[in-house]
Amino acid sequence: MSAQEQVIWHDLECGAYDADLPLWLSLAAEHGGPVLDVGAGTGRVSLVLAHAGHPVIALDRDARLLTALEARRGGLPVTTVTADAAQFDLGHTVPLIIVPMQTVQLLGGAEGRAAFLASARRHLTPDGVLAVTVIEDLAPASFEDGAWAPLPDVREVGGTVYASRAVRMDAAPGGTAITWLREVVPPDEARSDHRFRLVLDSLRADTLTAEGVAAGLTAAPLRRVDPTDEYVGSTVVILHG
Repeated sequence: MSAQEQVIWHDLECGAYDADLPLWLSLAAEHGGPVLDVGAGTGRVSLVLAHAGHPVIALDRDARLLTALEARRGGLPVTTVTADAAQFDLGHTVPLIIVPMQTVQLLGGAEGRAAFLASARRHLTPDGVLAVTVIEDLAPASFEDGAWAPLPDVREVGGTVYASRAVRMDAAPGGTAITWLREVVPPDEARSDHRFRLVLDSLRADTLTAEGVAAGLTAAPLRRVDPTDEYVGSTVVILHG
């Protein structure tokens, strides 16, 4: 897949979500920056925080997505770091680390989360805060065969129309597999489509809280992000350094 296509699909499938932005803005206003945004992608959260005046370190393992973020940041206070969330070293501490959307459920289970939590703890100031989104209780569902389905996200680039929508959620070993139908309609060619499948680790907020405490962090009250017509709700685990 080309870098342009990777950015397009990421933007389509992640970029429109904004229900969690008030929480990240509130935490940044409370704890200050720089804010480390783990799994930053093309900057869905990082750019919003930077527009509000908070310096941000955007971390992602996909350099193609961070290149797109760099092209969009203009003069905003955003720096990028290409690294794995489970093993990163900034060389300094920060007062706030945020992990939006499903990033923590893509770390390869308990072992990957333990490595991430250890890295996060090393990077927090003594009174710093780690805030991690957990999507719980994803039940198997099909949005095909005439069933209700989320509207597709659509974008036109250079005359080619790209569309993506979730079509299935299925039980998978250790988690839930989400399948998107991706469609491409070039201006002078036949439409094509393919399916993209992503497995999220099963994880509950109390499990992640216990793992954080085992890593030397201190538990704080959970936060909630309410569901919308198009997106499920989530729980945000708050841990102090």
